[in-house]
Amino acid sequence: MEEELKRFIQVWLSAIVSVCYCYYITPRIKAGAPRFFSILPVCVQFFVFPMLFSSSVFIYLIMYFLTLMGSVKLMLLAFDKGPLFPLSPNLLQFICFTCFPVDKLEENPKSQPSSTNKTFKNFAIKCVLLGVLLHVLKYKQNLPTIIFWVLQPFCMYLPLEIILTLIKSLFTIILGCELKPVFDEPYLATSLQDFWGRRWNLVISSILGSCIYVPIRRIFKGNPGLAKFIGFFMTFLVSGLIHEVLRLCTSRTLPSGGITLFYMLQGVCTAVEVAVKNSTFGRRWAVRPVVSWFLTMLFLFTTSNWLYFPQITRGKTLQY
Repeated sequence: MEEELKRFIQVWLSAIVSVCYCYYITPRIKAGAPRFFSILPVCVQFFVFPMLFSSSVFIYLIMYFLTLMGSVKLMLLAFDKGPLFPLSPNLLQFICFTCFPVDKLEENPKSQPSSTNKTFKNFAIKCVLLGVLLHVLKYKQNLPTIIFWVLQPFCMYLPLEIILTLIKSLFTIILGCELKPVFDEPYLATSLQDFWGRRWNLVISSILGSCIYVPIRRIFKGNPGLAKFIGFFMTFLVSGLIHEVLRLCTSRTLPSGGITLFYMLQGVCTAVEVAVKNSTFGRRWAVRPVVSWFLTMLFLFTTSNWLYFPQITRGKTLQY
């Protein structure tokens, strides 16, 4: 373990040096193929890093921060796209935005102390809820199946939001600027489009939108309806494959395809939902927000417990 920790530190030092190289080379090389091939060795290096470890924790951290996010952000920058464009005037900001799941908040509201207080209060409530939830799940064998199904998604969501919010808060202090929220109360979503596009893991959603959804919409611009459907489907398909790779590397068990199927189903249903909402029928028979919220949550809880969580727990990647 001590050797792995030393290697982990070495990998991060190497990654920071490589990102510095990208920062200084970017403005000196024309956007497009020349810049892409100058950045490509760094991206390849980020893909090799996870292979140096046997610890699932180190593998997950490096794959999530560097292999999946850092490399994609850099490849988008090669074409003057994505969250790293325009290039930050500050090297520290560039390193943090490349290597970590944070992104600068676009110019918005004047500073809102009340909003900050509300955010802190929500964060504290979520920490308490997670503590209560973990205590309740010690007795999961005594819980009715339906209650366990309802609690299970929160076992994934709450720790994820708490950890990523702490990371965001730390970098807000270090960088001295407002950063995008990681999640935006996803349990309040009133549609699948609202959940996946505006509330769930916003940094990842932004990256996937830039590198998959937007290019596909451009390719099929002659047929907007088809372009939107294929864009949704391919974005969710890639997301599913990424999750399968993460699970394979951390649990050492071959994927069954259930996670990919879960994301493909979300993509198809989101595309259908958007098409129905934009149709004459959808505009005429709009559903009340409370009803659409209930149907959205019912669909997400049902499909995640049917397809997603059985695959995660099968490899013992997620335990309670």
